[in-house]
Amino acid sequence: MRTLLFLLISFVAVTSIFSGLLMMSSPDGTLLHLPINVLKDTSFKDFLIPGILLTIIVGGVNLVAALYNLQRRSNRYNWAIAGGIIISGWIVMQMLLIQVAHWLHFLYLGVGILIVLLAYQLKGKWAV
Repeated sequence: MRTLLFLLISFVAVTSIFSGLLMMSSPDGTLLHLPINVLKDTSFKDFLIPGILLTIIVGGVNLVAALYNLQRRSNRYNWAIAGGIIISGWIVMQMLLIQVAHWLHFLYLGVGILIVLLAYQLKGKWAV
């Protein structure tokens, strides 16, 4: 379970940081083939701010969680739970804001929930 948790938080960290950097380098969405019109009903005029938030908050927290898991720090599961909650919240907010549901939304939402459940189990708070 520890290996699976590490792989999931690493996956979220790497893909969030990479996608966020691509969004920042091409705020019009062309590098990721994101149509700018999905932002029409949001407070964002382009993908710059979402890219910054995705990189720093989602990617950063999950990167810290992955590093802490490698180092076997005592608070590693707390960071993993935070990372899972953040990616899940990010996906839910994204679907609510853009009013679109893509299969990747459900994949990342499932990964986020699985991260929380695994970390909670490994933390010893929930024995199955």
